[in-house]
Amino acid sequence: MSTAVSQTWYMTQRQLMVFVRQPAYLLITLIQPVVWLFLFGSLFKKVVELGGFGTTSYLDYLVPGVVVMSALSSNMWAGMTTLDEIQRGTLDRFLTTPVSRAALMNGNVVNNGVVTALQSVVIVLLGLLGGADYPGGLGGVAVLVVASVLLGTVFGALSNALGMLVRERESIIGINTFLLLPLTFLSSAFMAPSQMPGWMRRIADFNPLDWAMVAGRSAMSEHPDWSDVFGRGGGLLALAVVSVWLSIRTFRSYQRSV
Repeated sequence: MSTAVSQTWYMTQRQLMVFVRQPAYLLITLIQPVVWLFLFGSLFKKVVELGGFGTTSYLDYLVPGVVVMSALSSNMWAGMTTLDEIQRGTLDRFLTTPVSRAALMNGNVVNNGVVTALQSVVIVLLGLLGGADYPGGLGGVAVLVVASVLLGTVFGALSNALGMLVRERESIIGINTFLLLPLTFLSSAFMAPSQMPGWMRRIADFNPLDWAMVAGRSAMSEHPDWSDVFGRGGGLLALAVVSVWLSIRTFRSYQRSV
C-alpha cells in the first residue's frame, strides 16, 4: 500500500510539472468562473428577493455554485490527458515498468484534485473581494473545497475510464458537451430549490453536482445543517471510490488489449 501511494505521488508530481511550467493555465481556467461570479452575480442579484436562497446576497449563494461548476468542467476533461498519453505511446512505455497500475491512473486524478482545490480557494477569495460573506468561516470553506475535490474525483476518474474506452477526442468532447449544461442547470447552481419546478428538484436530488453545492452552502451558512453536509458528502465519497475503482478496472482491460 505504501509503495502504491508513493508511486501515485510520483505520477502526480509528473503531472503537476506541466502545471508549474504553464502557470497561465490557472488564469485561463479562472476566466469562466469570473464571468459567472461577476456578470451573472450582477445580472441576477435581485433574484434573492423571490426568497428561499437563505441569504440576502445573491453572490453569497452563487460562490459555492461557481466553485462546484468549475470543479466539474475542469475534471471532465481528464480523459483527454489519458488519451494523449495513449496516442504518444507514453502510457504503453510505463506498462513495461514495475509501477503500480493504480498509480498510473490515479496520478492524473490526484493532480486534478490538487488543481481543483487551488482553483476553488482562488474563486472563494475572488468572491470575498466582490463582497461575498461566509458566516461558516474557514471550516465552511474547507468543506466546500473538499466537496468540489470529491466531485472532481468522480468525474475525473470517469473521464479517464471514458478515454480508455472510446480512444477518440471527438467522442470525449461530444459526451462532455452533452453532459455539462444539463448537470449544471438541473441543480441549484443558480436558483434556490424552492423556486425550481418540482420535476427539476427531483432530478437535482440525484445530481452529484447538486450534492456538492448543498454540502458546501450548508457548511458555509450561519447555521449549518450537518446532516446535509455529511449525507451529501458521504454520497460523493462513495461515488468517488466507485469511480476510481471503475477507472482502474478499465485500465486493466486496456492493458490486456495492448
